[in-house]
Amino acid sequence: MPITITSGATVAEIAAADPAAIRIFQRHQIDFRCGGKLPLAEVCARRGLDPDALLAELEAAPREDAASADWRDATLTALIAHIQQRYHVPLRLELPRLSDMLAKVVRRHGDRYPSTLLPLSITFARLHRELIDHMGKEDAILFPAIIALETTSGAGAADSTRLDQPIEVMEAEHDAAGVALATLRQLTHGYAPPEDACATFRGLYHGLAELERDMHLHVYLENHILFPRAGRLARDRAGVSDHSGSR
Repeated sequence: MPITITSGATVAEIAAADPAAIRIFQRHQIDFRCGGKLPLAEVCARRGLDPDALLAELEAAPREDAASADWRDATLTALIAHIQQRYHVPLRLELPRLSDMLAKVVRRHGDRYPSTLLPLSITFARLHRELIDHMGKEDAILFPAIIALETTSGAGAADSTRLDQPIEVMEAEHDAAGVALATLRQLTHGYAPPEDACATFRGLYHGLAELERDMHLHVYLENHILFPRAGRLARDRAGVSDHSGSR
């Protein structure tokens, strides 16, 4: 769906209507997930960016694959399957891999870079645990409830507003993951390894940067597409008026 990109549109609205904009936001470290409800002009003012230059960059973004990345019109069941296969399955493999690499780097270089590697290890270990727990709750409870809501009509619809609380919990956990990712970026100076870093050290930082990139897209799909659509469907099925604005 085409959109006229203006500085008054929110970052989330732009990303949802034009997936090609996501790469531009990532390049400038603009939060289009949890902080995506801010207008583009306000984001530029806060970050000291030229709004006209950013608008020009957004307009010029290549859009060859943009249509295939638009999940606003897909079924919720298809979107959930995409999230699970594209993000949940790889994360369950990638998190232990990064954990092992981080442990090796700490053993070899922790005494040389204690102010970086030790807090990095603590922050990542907490994020690892919390993401595994978070995905488990989504896969076992929230996602099946959303699929059942979409595929079942009539009976049980009155209970559909019970989605609101688990969605709020998941969004709060997304916020916490965002804080942890920001801490990882700060500790690693933007994932820039020391000049004398070994291959494992460099591979770790590259993997952490990729984790951040994927998590931004992962959270965006849930916070700004899946959860709002599921919430609206839940209220429609229950006959509850939607006064929540974007939800």
